[in-house]
Amino acid sequence: MTIQECYEAIGGNYEDVLRRLRSEALIRKFTLKFLEDQSYPLLKQALGDNNYEEAFRGAHTLKGVCQNLSFDRLYEVSSELTELLRDRTGEKPGIPEAMEKVTKEYEATIEEIKKLQE
Repeated sequence: MTIQECYEAIGGNYEDVLRRLRSEALIRKFTLKFLEDQSYPLLKQALGDNNYEEAFRGAHTLKGVCQNLSFDRLYEVSSELTELLRDRTGEKPGIPEAMEKVTKEYEATIEEIKKLQE
């Protein structure tokens, strides 16, 4: 699988990230580094612990990483969750549903990125 095919599979914007990073080698390097990013596990653990301050931090970091890498689909759902968590109270309706969307897109993204290692 090429890096461009990976971006197609995850709903990313390859042309946008190429303009930003200017090199397919850099895009590949940072895309593979995403497998080590701890923002999603932090987010998941914090929500499980009802720690909305940490959950917000995890969601916000995930959103930023996805924006920088032009992982558009994952960016959109993590952005939605970030806004629901922004007040850090966990009281806004829709947090569990938004987290489900993030999990679905995150897992699909990770699965496709791992194919780059094959």
